[in-house]
Amino acid sequence: MAHITIKEIAKLSGTSVSTVSRVLNNSPSVSPAKRAKIKNIIEQTHFQPSMLARGMVSRKTNTLAVVISDINNPYFTDLLSQIGEIAHRSGYTLLLINTMTAGNNSKNSVQIEIDAFQSIEERKVDGVLILGGEIDKEEINKNYIEALNILNEHIPVVIIGQKVNGCNATFVERNQSQSVSIITRHLLALGHKNLAFIGGQPGIRVTSQRVNEFKKVLNIYSPSKNQQVILTDFYTQSGYDAITELLNSRKPLPEAIVAINDQVAFGAIRCLQDHQIEVPTDIALGSCDEFPGSEFMIPRITTVNQHNEKLGKIALFYLFNLIENKDFETIETNDLPELIIRESCGAHLLNK
Repeated sequence: MAHITIKEIAKLSGTSVSTVSRVLNNSPSVSPAKRAKIKNIIEQTHFQPSMLARGMVSRKTNTLAVVISDINNPYFTDLLSQIGEIAHRSGYTLLLINTMTAGNNSKNSVQIEIDAFQSIEERKVDGVLILGGEIDKEEINKNYIEALNILNEHIPVVIIGQKVNGCNATFVERNQSQSVSIITRHLLALGHKNLAFIGGQPGIRVTSQRVNEFKKVLNIYSPSKNQQVILTDFYTQSGYDAITELLNSRKPLPEAIVAINDQVAFGAIRCLQDHQIEVPTDIALGSCDEFPGSEFMIPRITTVNQHNEKLGKIALFYLFNLIENKDFETIETNDLPELIIRESCGAHLLNK
């Protein structure tokens, strides 16, 4: 029987749609005789229940929506991988909504994300995870917050990002400053005094917080008028563009560079090599945020492991409890970032 529906299963078994749904959801409140009859018809008709059919009684679809601002960003990709693995083990499927609003400062980007929230409500998912986008900006559109709060009233929402006043969703936060302090102090300890910071985007909180920490550390340990901050974006091309701007500035080349993440570091190294400037013999480089694959670069990137994999676990712990209306304790995400010393900082050269 092709395209059989749950209503037809109920008719064939002489039961109600709700009884069939209880069997599909393994509810104990069905007599053994009725359960056996319904299961027999399901097998004979090769019925494939949809997630919506399973949720008719439990009102659960076992589906989580994940709103991501750029699937091409390795930070989000790595998080999504962790979330997907845990969700699958827990019996959930993911509905991925890739808004591609990262780096888009137009009013249209706000509407794209608001439209995404409205689409999610129509899909009847059990919970929502938000990774990046409008929520990460320093100035957040009021309509966006209003739409997000409305979504949260109907469906539990967990955001991996920093708490925003006026937003009622649950947040999983991480310290954005520690990694910058660690890598900057490491480069200073190697004897470098003139440092530059590259990458990041104006108007994004992670950028301003990391830049402020960079300046704070330098002002304490190496006061210098030659400090340079070049904001481009968070990607490989951003690193290449930042070095191009640095070389065109006609200012003295810094002794060391702090990149906002490994992607930016990749692009920076490529641009430096294109100008016959070798890392680390001519200039040292370190990154604030480790991404997969940095250990295979030439040179291998000295970076900071912020243990981002824990963010996904905590976010799903919160979301699962919210879905089940259970109380839970907040988990602190204050694991100390780990400095990973590799080749790009030049530390190994000091031992020769």
